[in-house]
Amino acid sequence: MVDTKQTKTIGEHHVAAELARRGWAPALTRDGLERTDILAVLAEGDQRRLVEIQVKAARGPKLDGISWPLGSKSQGPSRGSQEFFVMVAVPHDLALPPRSYVVPRIHVAAAAWIEHMNWLTLPGIPAGQRNATADRARVSVPTFAGYEDRWDLLLDAQENAPVLLPARFRAWALESDRVGLPPGHEWREALPVW
Repeated sequence: MVDTKQTKTIGEHHVAAELARRGWAPALTRDGLERTDILAVLAEGDQRRLVEIQVKAARGPKLDGISWPLGSKSQGPSRGSQEFFVMVAVPHDLALPPRSYVVPRIHVAAAAWIEHMNWLTLPGIPAGQRNATADRARVSVPTFAGYEDRWDLLLDAQENAPVLLPARFRAWALESDRVGLPPGHEWREALPVW
């Protein structure tokens, strides 16, 4: 049995170390600061950039089988342009390093909703077989593959980041009667191209 608290600790310290390697000054926040596990500042000359990072860490024997729970809080609208997630995949094999996926909050909210609603309403599934609500959403590694080690995304506002989700997610987001986007999501007004 995997200790989930230990997995969370691994994820947070891994992200802090990766940020420090790239010139950021990371600070782990105390439990209770909603939506932020790490505050990080990058100082370059007279310029300063602050980001708020929520770390999600999960373990698994196979990379493609790892998924992160992303409930209703993760699917809510952003509160600022500096909000990001770093999803950490921690392999059971200790010889392998953790993998990091740097994802703007806007993209995480959309991905969690889209992946869950597509799973929930997939044609051909017998009625009543799938009934988990969106607050039980999980997103798997392949969904965020385009964001692996994209630490450069932290250098700009999240709304300026390229969308690196699988192309099929955009098609599903356009299916407003079946999948769509979460309530209040920023992309409801104008869905970006990817």
